Amino acid sequence: MPSHSPERTLTQLDVTRLSRRLQNNKSSLLIDWLDVATVVEATEVPADLITMNTLFTVEDLPSGETKTLRLCYPEDADPAQGSISVLSPVGASLLGLNVGDTAVWHSPQGKEHMAVVKQVLFQPEASGDYAL
Repeated sequence: MPSHSPERTLTQLDVTRLSRRLQNNKSSLLIDWLDVATVVEATEVPADLITMNTLFTVEDLPSGETKTLRLCYPEDADPAQGSISVLSPVGASLLGLNVGDTAVWHSPQGKEHMAVVKQVLFQPEASGDYAL
């Protein structure tokens, strides 16, 4: 299991979709999360959990800067607009976290970054959309 990792909860649909995308990518950190996460049905997901297409805020540590992000698939990623790919180091570190959890990831240069999940603004499952 990756270090500095809180327990993760993922929806069965997210696991299925991401597993298909990762079939040929054996080096992704996300593979580790998929292997150790608690998997639940979309109807059982707590409203403060980051799932695919969730809009949320994080507080960067130690700067205290707050950012609004959306976790998305690579084809929808636009980091300048806050849409973060789940296959990026920061995206993979956020998937399956709850409000109050701390995400830890490393930049391509090896620098460690941390951010606390502050608020979930929109989660598809909480809105009754189980197919996003």
